[in-house]
Parts: sequence; C-alpha cells; structure tokens
Amino acid sequence: MNSDTKKRTVKTINIDADKCNGCRACEVICSAFHAMPKYSSNNPARSRIRVVRDPLRDIYVPLYAGEYTESECIGRDKYIIDGKEYDECGFCRASCPSRDLFREPDSGLPLKCDLCDGEDEPLCVKWCLVGALSVTEREVATAEAEVKQGEMEIGLESLITRFGLDKVVDTVAQLSKKR
Repeated sequence: MNSDTKKRTVKTINIDADKCNGCRACEVICSAFHAMPKYSSNNPARSRIRVVRDPLRDIYVPLYAGEYTESECIGRDKYIIDGKEYDECGFCRASCPSRDLFREPDSGLPLKCDLCDGEDEPLCVKWCLVGALSVTEREVATAEAEVKQGEMEIGLESLITRFGLDKVVDTVAQLSKKR
C-alpha cells in the first residue's frame, strides 16, 4: 500500500431471505429514524429498506437502498424463484429514473442507506427479531482524497440534474433571504 491510500472499515448488511417473515419492522424503524425530527413519524415510503413481498408464496426479500444512478441499467434479466418469475428490477438496490423505489415520496429525491449513521449498528438489523439481517465489516484500501457523499450531496446532485444548477442556486438564494 502506498502513501496515497489508507484502510477504512466498510459495513455491509447481509440478507438471509430464508429467515425473513415479511413483518416489515425494518421498514418501520428505518422510516422513524430518518424522520425529521428523529422518531417523530413513521412512513415506510421514506424507508431506506424495503421488503419485496409475495405473501401467497411466503417469499420476502429485504432490500436496502444503494447508490443513485442517473440512467437506467441495460439488464432486464428474469429470475425464476420457486416457480414464479421476477424481473431484475425487483431486486435492484439503486434509485433510478425508471421506478419510484428508494425515492423520497414528496420531493422525489433519491434515498440511500446510511447504515443509521451515528448508531452502533443499523437499526433494521437490531429490530429484525428473526435474524434475517446481519452486519459484516471488512477493511478496504481507499484513496486518501476519497470523500463519501452524504444525503445532502446526493440530493443536490439529483436536483441539479433535474432542474439545472442555475435554478437550484436561485432557489437556495431565495430561501436564504426568507430566513
């Protein structure tokens, strides 16, 4: 490892779909944690984790929000699980233009899992009573200059892409005058 790189710990949520019973407690606690102010409301549409459900076949697959992408993927593969066909999009973690999953319902801004930043472990993992969710940690080498984008940066990039930089700057200037 050269002097421009350093190690950092990366956490990953592991999903054991065989254990998930579809209770959606993960969605509830995630939406409450990310409410403004924290725990003031509960709206699973604002959750950074969603449970893909097929209750008649007893299939439940938790997915947590991944990176935002400005374009749709080219993959439209089909998967057959227990005799039922699923579209690849159904298991995708990205927020993209082709669907509303992992988008803030009022603003349309993309949502991304932050692993409940500031907590000792993601709350969806803590609240999963059947053990379908767990966390693993691993160390990766990264460039020292690499900066992790937060929700605000991701949201601003999305707004700039959607409305243009000038419109976003003008709106921020107008809002700052009101304060």
